[in-house]
Amino acid sequence: MADLTDTNKLAGGDKPFAAIMKVQKAAEPSISFAGGVLPRASISEQVSNRILAMIKSGNLKSGDKLPTEQQMRIAFSISRPPLREALKSLTLIGVLESRQGGRYTVTDLSPSRLVTPFNVLLSVADHDLQVQFEARAVIELELVRFCTERANDDQRTRILSLAKDGHAFYENSVGFRLLDSEFHQAINEGANNTLLATISEALYNVAVDARRLASATPGVIEISINQHCRVAEAIAAGEADKAVQTYREHLKHVLDTTTNAIHKLSE
Repeated sequence: MADLTDTNKLAGGDKPFAAIMKVQKAAEPSISFAGGVLPRASISEQVSNRILAMIKSGNLKSGDKLPTEQQMRIAFSISRPPLREALKSLTLIGVLESRQGGRYTVTDLSPSRLVTPFNVLLSVADHDLQVQFEARAVIELELVRFCTERANDDQRTRILSLAKDGHAFYENSVGFRLLDSEFHQAINEGANNTLLATISEALYNVAVDARRLASATPGVIEISINQHCRVAEAIAAGEADKAVQTYREHLKHVLDTTTNAIHKLSE
């Protein structure tokens, strides 16, 4: 990769951008080890990493406009294809957005925006339910633990109340699904981790059609509500390990009943 930082080639207000690039490049560690030298990242990956590093350091903030493509090509001393590939990759993960006129802007970087590509991925019909429920377990079990450790008294009371209120919905699958969504959202709020909660919400909506059918199966709602109550009681008591273990059992129940419902839908 050619020198990315020839500040003499930039005009006026865009010299600082190149200067920042020069500092960033100088700060990068070498990637050699006793066993040899690792393959260098592609030019587009290097550019993506430079821009991400600027955002991480605060040199680029939400709402900042990047220089024009021509100015960035000069700053990075690269051709158009790798630059566009880098900008496209950062746009796909929600870090940049393209505005009218071809200029790229740093997004608000909110959790909901950054998880958008993840939501698109999960919306694909051809998905592996087992893999996605494994992902739910990784995220949601930790959220349950955080909730047990971090939730305030009002949040614990609400979680317990939502769990107990479920007993009135044994024969009302629509009402149960609304209550179920509120129950899981209350746990996420008690965990006090916005990014994990946003990912959890996306995973919660996986195979929602099959879960509608599953919730209408006799006995399924009653089991779920009893599990909700046990999880809520453990959270209220501050028993993190017990809450996590019970929630793990609940996720297995949801996976099993959803899988059975999918089989029925395919018949």
